[in-house]
Amino acid sequence: MSSAFDAVDHVHMAEALRLAREGLYTTDPNPRVGCVIVRDGVVVGRGYHRKAGEGHAEPHALGQAGEQARGATAYVTLEPCAHHGRTGPCAEALIAAGLTRVVYAIDDPNPAVAGQGAERLRSAGIRVESGLLSAASEALNPGFLKRHRTGLPYVRVKVASSLDGRTALANGRSQWLTGDAARADVQRWRARSSVVLSGAATVDRDDARLTVRDTSIDLAGRRPLRVVLDPHLTVKPSARLLAEAGGVLLMTDSDDAAKTAALTAAGAEVVRMPGQSARNLDGVLRYLASRDANEVFVEAGARLAGSFIEAALVDEFLLYMAPHMLGHDGAPLAMLPMLDELGDRWDFRFSDVMRVGDDLRMTLIPVMKESR
Repeated sequence: MSSAFDAVDHVHMAEALRLAREGLYTTDPNPRVGCVIVRDGVVVGRGYHRKAGEGHAEPHALGQAGEQARGATAYVTLEPCAHHGRTGPCAEALIAAGLTRVVYAIDDPNPAVAGQGAERLRSAGIRVESGLLSAASEALNPGFLKRHRTGLPYVRVKVASSLDGRTALANGRSQWLTGDAARADVQRWRARSSVVLSGAATVDRDDARLTVRDTSIDLAGRRPLRVVLDPHLTVKPSARLLAEAGGVLLMTDSDDAAKTAALTAAGAEVVRMPGQSARNLDGVLRYLASRDANEVFVEAGARLAGSFIEAALVDEFLLYMAPHMLGHDGAPLAMLPMLDELGDRWDFRFSDVMRVGDDLRMTLIPVMKESR
């Protein structure tokens, strides 16, 4: 760790972060990483990781720099890897190219790396410094980092509501509560996620597809896994969800062989959660993390949204608020237990509020309490 970074260092790491964002929709389950190589004050190589299985950021930048990498400094948004996976170790590539200094933003919590990349560089005589623009790099990879640190993915819960906190009319109708711009914005959140998760009731009511329908978003052939919590296997084999291309995972308590066979034939993967109900959200999330899910985007009804909040499993809450009122008998934003004391309320802090078309998008972070 070093605090002796100058303005030039900040400029080059900011450029590496900009490059890393180019992989926002495509790198999953790998992290989004960018690299800039600078020699004598001139940028000689740029690169970013585009897709799992393809080259990492550092080899792309080194390939562009060529012989000019010798004696240069590399700015990388994540600690260079030191292990052999589907690609070779980036630390070794940097050493072989003859760099004299490597600056990276944050340590890689992946046990296969976890300090080994930095140590390998130092042992080769390269000056290594870390911590530059670390918060920005953390924000770019919240799911990858949380999964390796805690065994849980990063969970975003999205809800669209009226001004009076209603998500649908009393008869269940909710399409369309928000405008075109807000719905397009949701597509981008889906696209960056590993998993789009909903409940069987929502899928049945809306005949939801849970797909990324914005064709302008380049996913490089990747599709987020669509996951439905379906304790009693009530999703119909004829549901539009199953007619769409891409994986669908139904997580259930049911051992109904006939229903399982019908849904499997329709294209679903059915996973029974023995010993831990599909309604045990911590168990669900740990299972998804075991399948390399970094970011889980929850689009569900009031009951499931409330369950995530009550279980303290929400990392980020996206609330799209439309400038309408639906009346007191409409569906609530989230179903939560009745409280007797204000001190027991669920608190959030605003991290961002912006206008999206005619609607507002509020990004909120839960405020964790010592106990409830």
